[in-house]
Amino acid sequence: MSARPGLVEVLREWGRIGVVGFGGPPAHVALLRDLVVERRRWLDAREFEDANAACGLLPGPASTQLAIYCAQRVAGAAGAVVGGLAFVLPGLVLILALAAGALGSDPPRWLLGLAAGAGAAVVPVVVQAGLVLGRSSLDGLHGARLWRAAAYVVAGAAAAVLIGPYVVLVLLAAGAAEALVRRPWAGRRPRLGAHAWPLLVLAAVSDLPELAWSALKVGALSYGGGFVIIPLMQGDAVDAYGWMTQAEFTGAVAFGQITPGPVTQTVAVVGWAAAGFGGALLAAAVAFAPSFLVVGLGGRRFAALRENRTARAFLDGAGPAAVGAILGAAVPLLEGIVEPWQWIVAGVAAVALVARRPPIAVLLAAAVAGVVAGLWGADLPR
Repeated sequence: MSARPGLVEVLREWGRIGVVGFGGPPAHVALLRDLVVERRRWLDAREFEDANAACGLLPGPASTQLAIYCAQRVAGAAGAVVGGLAFVLPGLVLILALAAGALGSDPPRWLLGLAAGAGAAVVPVVVQAGLVLGRSSLDGLHGARLWRAAAYVVAGAAAAVLIGPYVVLVLLAAGAAEALVRRPWAGRRPRLGAHAWPLLVLAAVSDLPELAWSALKVGALSYGGGFVIIPLMQGDAVDAYGWMTQAEFTGAVAFGQITPGPVTQTVAVVGWAAAGFGGALLAAAVAFAPSFLVVGLGGRRFAALRENRTARAFLDGAGPAAVGAILGAAVPLLEGIVEPWQWIVAGVAAVALVARRPPIAVLLAAAVAGVVAGLWGADLPR
């Protein structure tokens, strides 16, 4: 192992990943591994893989948790704070700038076009992500486990379409059900509370102010990857509280996809729509705080968490339900595509994805098409 870095080096290296980290969690994990395992040798490969797997078992943004964990391991608690913020803030600053322009009183046409174009491509990107995750979730399952996983997928999809603000209840119920069915205990009563702690969070904080509660669901109660935050936010932002129109929300999701860093930062756009700049900062702080707390308090137990059969069973139920919620979220997202040229962009994006073009490239191309449409004078959704 090489010498441990100081805080300035952590700020520089984790900030670099935050700036160039386009492409979602797979890109973030690859960049972190290259830094801490391959180039600097601050962690060995086994510890990194264990930490990555443990973060996948936790609710919330897994790549953010992994970035915080790595920074904590190489530079202590102060390193966790500095590294985590350096990873999150570049993309957050950029998405706040986009929110300020797009949700202002007189947004420029090029920015509205960018949101509308990228937003049109978001729908096929979300569907593709759901299908890929669905195949991964069901791969290798047989018999009763396959049927249960399929039922969780259907339940998640139905919840996203029919009861959007409460889809988190379905995710938690699916996880608890699978943990109960596959109970690894022998001759003793189950202790789900030790592993399904989000149920306790849900009961304790469900009376938070609406924006804080919506952000907390994203940061502490989401399973199955970044796209699952879409149905968690959509029901509150559009249907329950009317902070945004469907077109604005679709554009917000697009902003989260085309900016670097964790897609969880999309919650800041929702916060801006609800309560301006202060609301954006509140939403971002509430959404990311659980990741810092979980890693700070439990990072040393990550290796044990990976081997915990109850935690694994819980995720095996919540994960497929989250996949269904992602697929179901595409239905209301379609309502944000209202202009004929957007449908053309969505169709071309779908073809490009089938042709295996990278989603980030498809989204950026759609954003450029939207800018051209906006400047050309095409009708834009509001």
